[in-house]
Amino acid sequence: MSKSVKPEHLSSSLQFLNKNRGPAPVHRWNPPFCGDIDIRIAYDGSWYYQGSPIARESLVRLFASVLRRDDDHYYLVTPAEKVRIQVEDVPFVVIRADVCIDSMGPEYRFTTNVGDEVLLSSEHPLFLSEDSIPYIKVRDRLNARINRNVYYQLIEQATEVQTEEGTALTICSQGQDYLLGVVEGG
Repeated sequence: MSKSVKPEHLSSSLQFLNKNRGPAPVHRWNPPFCGDIDIRIAYDGSWYYQGSPIARESLVRLFASVLRRDDDHYYLVTPAEKVRIQVEDVPFVVIRADVCIDSMGPEYRFTTNVGDEVLLSSEHPLFLSEDSIPYIKVRDRLNARINRNVYYQLIEQATEVQTEEGTALTICSQGQDYLLGVVEGG
């Protein structure tokens, strides 16, 4: 059984991070594994410590900036330590989608519950799970589930394309089409 780590200890290791810099370069850090910490990210994107919600948005954003996924587990990583946390689905939820149309066509920008902004592109593709739940790649091996209200907004803006399976609903961003789903026989 792994030892338990307290968030105060982890938080003190993160004092060096610049708040305006965005995610830390966790992919370059290789600290030792220090055990499990009782932090859980719920399906709706809420963060909990020992079963209680983490109410400080700044602390959640700080922890999200040092989040990494290795071997199908999620970790908070600093240059000095690596602790495992629990994630019910994916660590982020898309809470807003904005579309900008210019001479090059539409571009979709998604905002997550922790303030990350992601431009829908080949670097940050939208994809469907086996259950047809839409996700977008945020960074490295970290994804965000597209919240239901945002998904409905995208469906309203979608283009219908007839296929052998039915009517495919797609959106276009940076010249590339992304599938939102197929209405069978439609």
